[in-house]
Amino acid sequence: MRRKFTINLSVPTGQKLKKKWRLLQKLVWVLCLVFGSWLVITTITLVSASSEPVDAFFVLGGSIRREIYIAQIAKQYPQIPILISHGSQDPCIKLIFQREFADLDNVWLEKCAGSTFKNFYYGVPILKRWRVHKVRLITSPTHLPRAKWMAQILLGAHGIWVEVEIVQEKGVPGNRESLIKTGLDVSRSLFWAGLSQIIQPQCKDVIQLSKVDMSAWQSRGFKCERQGNLGR
Repeated sequence: MRRKFTINLSVPTGQKLKKKWRLLQKLVWVLCLVFGSWLVITTITLVSASSEPVDAFFVLGGSIRREIYIAQIAKQYPQIPILISHGSQDPCIKLIFQREFADLDNVWLEKCAGSTFKNFYYGVPILKRWRVHKVRLITSPTHLPRAKWMAQILLGAHGIWVEVEIVQEKGVPGNRESLIKTGLDVSRSLFWAGLSQIIQPQCKDVIQLSKVDMSAWQSRGFKCERQGNLGR
């Protein structure tokens, strides 16, 4: 009578787990090395950018007072580009700049953002295309410290140094800050800071201020904030 012998050639389960564990350790080390290198390079870039002159103004929409302020600044620095993220209606901004006799060709209106996070979500790729290294962020006290922290995270992750310029508001502010709101926005900013190294959202609704068609807006009708004193 013949006996059948089976030879188990499979690798013991313990050895398989050890191989997987070693592979996982190597992967973690590689990721740590990549992250560490990126962090060092970004830090060096930021330190270098901090001593350079401002090469862009970034205005967070939400108050016509900020647009009045940046129009006055534009007269002093006509060579520096301005990005206004989801501000007042286009004709209102154009009237403000015309009243101040400020240059219109170096001002761009981004109209995709609907929140402070989206201001940076769409604004950062534009500033990167402009090869900006140091930006002056125009906002109000009612946006602090949330907007400042978000700017430092999201712009800093791309090697862009941030200076914050505060424009005082008049009347009752429309925005209300809270710890929950700040915590949520800062948390998703930290997450997006990494993801935005790969994904670059593009706003399809960006227009140069000089190309705003006032005739079309007048036929359509528009209304500006009373604080603008534009008679509209």
